[in-house]
Amino acid sequence: MAKIADDLERALAERYATGALGRAVSRVLARGEGWRVADVLCTSGPQDRPFEEQHADVSIAMVLMGSFQYRAAAGGSKSRNELMSPGSLLLGGAGQCFSCGHDHGTGDRCLSFWYAPDYFQRIASDAGVRRAESSFRELKLPAVRALSPLIAQAYVGLLGSASMAWEELSVELAALTAQLVNGIASSTVDTLPSSQARVSRALRIIERTPNEELSVGRLAEEAGLSPYHFLRTFEAVAGVTPHQYILRTRLREAAIRIATSAAKILDVALDTGFGDVSNFNRAFRGEFGVSPRAYRQTVAH
Repeated sequence: MAKIADDLERALAERYATGALGRAVSRVLARGEGWRVADVLCTSGPQDRPFEEQHADVSIAMVLMGSFQYRAAAGGSKSRNELMSPGSLLLGGAGQCFSCGHDHGTGDRCLSFWYAPDYFQRIASDAGVRRAESSFRELKLPAVRALSPLIAQAYVGLLGSASMAWEELSVELAALTAQLVNGIASSTVDTLPSSQARVSRALRIIERTPNEELSVGRLAEEAGLSPYHFLRTFEAVAGVTPHQYILRTRLREAAIRIATSAAKILDVALDTGFGDVSNFNRAFRGEFGVSPRAYRQTVAH
């Protein structure tokens, strides 16, 4: 939390030092077919005039720091104002015009998820929302208990967690948001032999190519399921999410290589699918309780 707040404070300090106008700066964290997620830092305050913007895609933004006014028209109703605060979700439909104001304070930080309309509609439909729309009847979801686990994951992801699965989080967030807006309870998942057979197909791909880029979309296609149903079915059958399963598979392979060869830690990290050695070291320590180097020394003794 402190690091996330510090990032916002630094952006505000730079704005005051240069005398610049407030603005929103977006940094894309991850993207895939039909979705993307970005860290958005805004330094606007009461002295800055709100201006009209437009949501290009379906938008769900987690408010992490600060508060601001969000003005738009939802569901064919007249334009209205909502106060956004930490823990709440800002909702926007594709093509919807909106404006944000900071009448009561300066600065905010959001984690914004954008979805292509057809991609979002498919997730919502799979989640039990029969009439999934690319616009919402509400402008906001308050900080309800059901959102807490996903928002906590988002904070962890911003802190640079090596085990962060942005694609999985984007699917779960879209499904839960559609359910909450429409008052639909989350459905249960069966573990029938047919479900086990579908998950087995994905498991075999992971076993053959654990170090390749294995997106939820690709694994879901192999299993013959939509991304939403695949995530729920995989976890029900395997007991962990696809990302957790892939991460542990890679870490086991890395541990074996470290124990049985003299390869450099950096080479092991890159060869087992990790983008950089710092993420690898964090993930390895989290899984085995020691650093890769300490693990090698322990095995040697």
